[in-house]
This record gives sequence, C-alpha cells and structure tokens, in this order.
Amino acid sequence: VQLQASGGGLVQAGGSLRLSCVASNSGRSFGTYAMAWFRQAPGKEREFVAAISWNGDRTLYADSVKGRFTISRDNAKNTVYVQMNNLKPEDTAVYYCARDNRSYRIVVVSTQYEYNYWGQGTLVTVSS
Repeated sequence: VQLQASGGGLVQAGGSLRLSCVASNSGRSFGTYAMAWFRQAPGKEREFVAAISWNGDRTLYADSVKGRFTISRDNAKNTVYVQMNNLKPEDTAVYYCARDNRSYRIVVVSTQYEYNYWGQGTLVTVSS
C-alpha cells in the first residue's frame, strides 16, 4: 500500500486548504480501513489531527482543529481528504496521512501506533 498526500502550500492566516491522500496498490481494501491525518511542526513531535472510520460514519478530531477541519473520504477513489478552514500560524506543519492497521475497526483511534502505513507528507505553511 502506498499513500500519496498532496495539497499543501503557503496560505495566509484565516485561509483554507484541502489536503488529499490517495492510496495505491490497496485494491478494494481501502474502504475497509480507517484513515487519519497527523502533523509534525518544526521541532515538535508528530501529533494527531483527524481520523475517519472505514465507512465514513465516524470521525475524530484533535481539540486544536475541531470546528475548523473536516475529514472525509471517497472509497470509490481510494482517497481521504481534510478540509482546513480558518487556518492559523500554529497549523504550520508537515501533514501525513496514515492507514489503520486493523480493518473494520469499530472505534476511531488517534494513537500513532495503530496506523501502519504512512504517506510522505505535504507541507502546510500559514503566514500571519
């Protein structure tokens, strides 16, 4: 399984970006795994941003992005998205998508060790 994240860039505070993550070589299994976004700011540890269940009916957000970010998925396109609105300078980071290590998981999880496939990351820079 390969995950390719895209959509990052430079945006002013208050602006919006939509990140995409396409899974390849996953066959029909993409739709059986939860997906998540994490981020790593310069000099900081990687942190959880948002996750979505395998069928899209459950989501989970970090408190820092709740109400501003929306995660979604299109299983027909093997793609997961995160719409980021009202961006703040503290949102500046490399954003990574990741796939759950367990199919059909009932709950949506935020811990990194539960995700075993990772994309290469896309840089989001928010200027003040």
